[in-house]
Amino acid sequence: MSSIAAQFATRGKKAPHIKELNNTTPSEPFFFLKPTTSYALSDDGKVEIPKGVVVHHEVELGVIIGKRGRDIPASKALDYVAGYTLAIDYTARNVQDAVKAKGLPWSAAKGFDTFCPVGQFIPKDKVQDPHNLRLWYKVNDSTKQDDSTSLMLYRIPDLIAHVSGIMTLEEGDLLLTGTPKGVGPVVAGDKVTAALETPEGTVLDRLEHLVKAREGGYEFKGKL
Repeated sequence: MSSIAAQFATRGKKAPHIKELNNTTPSEPFFFLKPTTSYALSDDGKVEIPKGVVVHHEVELGVIIGKRGRDIPASKALDYVAGYTLAIDYTARNVQDAVKAKGLPWSAAKGFDTFCPVGQFIPKDKVQDPHNLRLWYKVNDSTKQDDSTSLMLYRIPDLIAHVSGIMTLEEGDLLLTGTPKGVGPVVAGDKVTAALETPEGTVLDRLEHLVKAREGGYEFKGKL
């Protein structure tokens, strides 16, 4: 197994993120980049909320690229997949609204440290069908998201073909595929649990963490 792909959380270079499951189908996939520095939780294992920021959660299936490719045809795209992971995309929702209103990039809303917790590397041969998996997300044991990856607007081969037609995909890159309905807020003090399961209920990966207020750093003051 490729060592870089298996160590994607520390050796991957970029994380394209597709928007979104259960939304109106766009004419082509829309994506943005999250920095790999957002994979790691804080030193005490928590997600940090910067001062003045409203944070929303999105649980996702992540696709880990196994070899370098450019202009990859959809018919061969799965040959470039090394494995999968469970990921949570956190978004500074009020910052996102502010940057969208000014036509600015989403980097500030998506790129905070701790805003993309990732799970373990799941080898491709452990997943029979990535388009038939269950994703769920709970806040304080209350289910907020629970749905199937079958609801993806675009299937994984099409996503890989699209993204690789824009930028070269490299070993260890993580492609986030979109989130089910139920996106909503988390606040300091919340306990988060999320999982990726087979249709039969076998847990492929599970994430659990607390949310806390960040000390210092960025502060959103209501406008940009």
